[in-house]
Amino acid sequence: MTTLYSWNVNGIRAAQRKGFLDWLDQTSPDILCVQETKAHPDQLDAELRQPDGYHTYWAWAEKKGYSGVALYSKKEPLSVQIGLGIEAYDREGRTIVAEYADFTLIGAYFPNGGRDHSRVPFKMAYKAEFLAYCNRLRADGKHVIFCGDVNTSHQEIDLARPRQNKKSTGFLPEERVWIDEVINQGYVDTFRDLYPDRAEAYSWWSYIGGARSRNVGWRLDYFFASDDLRPFIADAAIHPDVMGSDHCPVSLTLNDEVGMMNEE
Repeated sequence: MTTLYSWNVNGIRAAQRKGFLDWLDQTSPDILCVQETKAHPDQLDAELRQPDGYHTYWAWAEKKGYSGVALYSKKEPLSVQIGLGIEAYDREGRTIVAEYADFTLIGAYFPNGGRDHSRVPFKMAYKAEFLAYCNRLRADGKHVIFCGDVNTSHQEIDLARPRQNKKSTGFLPEERVWIDEVINQGYVDTFRDLYPDRAEAYSWWSYIGGARSRNVGWRLDYFFASDDLRPFIADAAIHPDVMGSDHCPVSLTLNDEVGMMNEE
């Protein structure tokens, strides 16, 4: 089995103080994508920057204490690309692309639309460029997995209070339609594909008002896989009992047969 995890840690140094490295050691994912690191790797101690047994790769924002993504991988990727190659997004440290023998993995932190919706156009432009990039990989014959904080709940089942949030970023019609488009273009929302009716399954909770203890949350974090990978998906899960951030980790498990795809 190959285990992949994704976690918006809302500040990797803060997460470290809350037990991130203990969790990493105990969970031992083969690959971990991290979002909202909010740090330059030079600001991290060696244990966090390069834990034993992992190759690490970092993308950071020009603005200090903002955004940033990282990749921890037991197996060294064949290649790693930092960013999409578009300066407007890459200066915010939102994307890492890692090529493995069996698939290409993209870890991403999608923009927040902002309370006043001022960043919704930027968010939608990133989403469009991101999907186009994934499709180019597929056109080149790659099997694609992408994960991270998409900052959007897809359907009403994916958040606790859909009626109250129809005009909130993260649940706007245009944001949700983009996920429809992702699925229509041949990608699988791995968790919802396996568990179509599972309610109250969220990955983010506001720090305000005890939302997490009451499970008043949103599913914002995903693993999508190109549909040619569907036969190799063993499980997808959300891990709400893992503390340390306002998000919890999500995971994808691939069966061992995935390694045989390119041998046929």
